[in-house]
Amino acid sequence: MVKQQADGENLDIPNRIKALPVKRTGPVIAGVIVALIVAMLVQGLITNPRFEWNVVWKYLFNENVLEGVKYTLLLTVISMVIAIVLAVVLAVMRKSINPVLRGVSWFYIWFFRGTPVYTQLVFWGLFAVLVPRIGIGIPFTSIEFWSIDSQSIITAFNAAWLGLALNEAAYLAEIVRAGLEAVDPGQTEAAKALGMKRTLIMRRIVLPQAMRIIIPPTGNEFIGMLKTTSLVNAVPFTLELQFATTAIATRLYKPIPLLIVACIWYLVITSILMVIQSRLEKHFGKGFDARPAGARGKRTPLPGKTEGEPKDDINKQNEATFAGMNA
Repeated sequence: MVKQQADGENLDIPNRIKALPVKRTGPVIAGVIVALIVAMLVQGLITNPRFEWNVVWKYLFNENVLEGVKYTLLLTVISMVIAIVLAVVLAVMRKSINPVLRGVSWFYIWFFRGTPVYTQLVFWGLFAVLVPRIGIGIPFTSIEFWSIDSQSIITAFNAAWLGLALNEAAYLAEIVRAGLEAVDPGQTEAAKALGMKRTLIMRRIVLPQAMRIIIPPTGNEFIGMLKTTSLVNAVPFTLELQFATTAIATRLYKPIPLLIVACIWYLVITSILMVIQSRLEKHFGKGFDARPAGARGKRTPLPGKTEGEPKDDINKQNEATFAGMNA
């Protein structure tokens, strides 16, 4: 009864307007057209004999393909972990009061963003030619305390993840910097008023709040890194997924089925990464999202309401934002 009175139902209202639902012909027609196009594409994929789906299922779990999946995941995870750590350091350096640190960070980002990743991978593949030995000694002298052959350290696998990580760090540094600058300066001022040091403020106050902005583009970069690993044949590193399927296709003279195999595996891994990204966004978005103030589905009468006024708070939104330590 309360709900009906609040909505104005069963009341004697003169000239009441009988609202009719809006006809949405356009979206219905568009949906039918899109559904027909999708059905045609699916039918073509299934019935076209040139896709050779029997070859696809035969080599989908081939041992060389699975080995390629393993190395692709290794390259992606190692490169991104190192890139994230380095990006945080570079972003903090960009905000430093020391001009030397700011200049080095700017130069790093400028150089690695300004040159193609393929060119950088070729360079790391030739590192042992440019620097035959790596040693520790007194700078600007010929005195060495320890040295080792570069080829024993910069192997093809190490050169691959090193080149990918250093390039990716330049892009992630700008993402991290944008996230840090999005945090209200009042957070830092309040923390300083409490006597907290700059490193503690960055670790406990600024970074946790900046993660809400950093996570979405970082997730996109993670997925992009998964596909960028297909370029490591420039090192050359020949065990990742794309090269493994290409080698099989070259031997069988069947490039299309093996390309589909690679696509399927990339799509599976990308889907898993998207789910993880979504969970991380929800985790770091706690305290920022607007939520109903009342219990969902429960209508609690509010005191002091006159007859005809809404007597529940379920539709009210909590518009308070995450205040933190803002003074």
